[in-house]
Amino acid sequence: MFSCGRFALQVLLRQPAVRSFSLTPAQHTVIVERWWEVPLSKEGSPPRLYSRRHRVYKLVEDTKHAPKEKMELILTQTVEKLGGRGDTVFVKKSIGRNKLLAQGLAVYPSPENKQIFAEELRLLREGQPEQRLQTRTGLMTVELLKRTKLKIIKTLSDDFQLTKEVVCRQFENKLGIVVPPRALSLPFEPIKELGEYWCDITVNGMDTVRIPISLLPYEDQSAVHKKQLKTQRKLLAAERDSQADAEEDDAILTAVSDEQEAEDGKDSTTVQTQQGSTSPPTGNSDKK
Repeated sequence: MFSCGRFALQVLLRQPAVRSFSLTPAQHTVIVERWWEVPLSKEGSPPRLYSRRHRVYKLVEDTKHAPKEKMELILTQTVEKLGGRGDTVFVKKSIGRNKLLAQGLAVYPSPENKQIFAEELRLLREGQPEQRLQTRTGLMTVELLKRTKLKIIKTLSDDFQLTKEVVCRQFENKLGIVVPPRALSLPFEPIKELGEYWCDITVNGMDTVRIPISLLPYEDQSAVHKKQLKTQRKLLAAERDSQADAEEDDAILTAVSDEQEAEDGKDSTTVQTQQGSTSPPTGNSDKK
C-alpha cells in the first residue's frame, strides 16, 4: 500500500502545473520599463547600472487607474435617461448587474435577444397603425411640441408667402426643431395676411400635435430697441415720481404730527393754569 501511494505521488509530481502564477494578469499594479537599455555584462559578472540613466523608467500600463469597461445590455423597458425598449446601452457593470438585470429591465445582448428585438422593432414600424407604439424619443418630441408656439415676422417683400418650406425653416431656426415637410400640414397655403394660424405636425406617423402660429408685421430692430429704451425710461421716471410722492407724504405726516403734539402741549398747559386759578381759598380767609 505504501508503494502505491508513493507511485501516485511521483505521478502527480511529474505532471506539469495547469497554470503558473506568473501568467496571472496583474491587478491594481503599475508596469514600467527602463528608458535606457542595460548593456550586456561579461559572463559571471553583474550588470553595470548607472543611477542617472538606468533608473529612469517609463509607464507601460497602469491597471489600477485604467478605465473600466462598460457592460452592453438591451433594455426590455423604458428607463429614464437611458432609452426605450429594444435600445442597446452601455452602462457600468455595477448598475447593469445590481439594477437593470436584477429588476428585469435589461437582458444580455446575445444573438437570440438581438434577433427578437430587431423583429419586434420591424413589426412596430411596418405593422398596423393601431399596433404600433411610439418611441421614447417620439414621446419626448410630442411633449415638447405641445409647449411650443411659433412666431414669424413678415418681411418687407410684397411677394412674401407662408408655405410649408418657410414654416419648416422657421421651426429649425427659432426653435431648433427639424420638421420634414411631409410631417407638416397647414390649414391653407400660401398664407399672406397677418394674424393667428395653426399647423399640425405628425410625429412618426402616429401622434399629431397642433401648434399655434402668429404672423407678425415687420419691425426694424433699431426701432424696437428704441421703444424698449423709451419704455424703461418711463418706468424709471414713474418709480422716481412715486418715491418723491412717498417722501413728500411722509414729510407732511411728520409736520402734522408735530403740530398736533404742540397743540396738545398747549392745551395741557392751559388746563393746568385754569385749574390753578379756580383752586379753593386757603386757610387765611377762614381766619379773617
